[in-house]
Amino acid sequence: MRDLGAGFHYLLKGQRWVARHGKQYGFGLIPGLITLVLYVAALVALATWGEDFVSWATPFADDWSSPWQGLFRGFLTVVLFALALLLAVLTFTAVTLLIGQPFYENLSEKVDRDVSPDGTAPESGLPLWRELWISARDSLRIVVRAVLWAVLLFALGFVPVVGQTLIPVIGFFVTGFFLTEELTAVALQRRGVDLRARLTLLRSRKTLIWGFGTPLALAFVVPFVAVFLMPGAVAGATLMARELLGEETRDGEDESEGSDESDESDDETVSGGLGT
Repeated sequence: MRDLGAGFHYLLKGQRWVARHGKQYGFGLIPGLITLVLYVAALVALATWGEDFVSWATPFADDWSSPWQGLFRGFLTVVLFALALLLAVLTFTAVTLLIGQPFYENLSEKVDRDVSPDGTAPESGLPLWRELWISARDSLRIVVRAVLWAVLLFALGFVPVVGQTLIPVIGFFVTGFFLTEELTAVALQRRGVDLRARLTLLRSRKTLIWGFGTPLALAFVVPFVAVFLMPGAVAGATLMARELLGEETRDGEDESEGSDESDESDDETVSGGLGT
């Protein structure tokens, strides 16, 4: 239970950190806004043409009598949209992190420098294209795992009583775990920790991970909330990654002096990274 509270505390600390570093927060909003626009457009298109797609995909029901044809295809349309919405929630973080790799790398490094006793941050030493490739590859692997869990839980949702009570709760815990993996990957990948080692590390502290990720998963159900929480979530995940690796961390709560100057230098770093 203590780890659950500690995980939630890291989520709050991350939000407080970006609140004290306004420019970093502003840069961190850009990828989430881009992803939100793309996802909303896709969901609107699905809502508009989803029924036509279901009709095309079920030609065997063309000769069914009313009302069975309408009920069957209407049910499939609702299921299709529900699955698309669930997939959007599960993949929002992965896609946003991929789009915003230079932004979030810069933000995570700034957090590391801010709380590191010697003021330094680990660096991967890899070129940007290589980091993007590793991030995309690992994100795809995580998304596949998450989708398999989503399909399983969706099917179990039809089990009477359990499906309407216990399964949704389990679903949020599973989603919270995968969200946390994606977010901590920003800091852990810079430290050379590969996907298998990251999963092992996170599983060793499941309650800490759930304390961080499950409230975030609940909040991420609302896409607009996800956009505004993403920068702080990356910052909090970086702080938590340091604890998972046993790295010494000094309290950076009162280190706001001079943050404007450091933010200006970070702007140049981000610009340079985008132009690489």
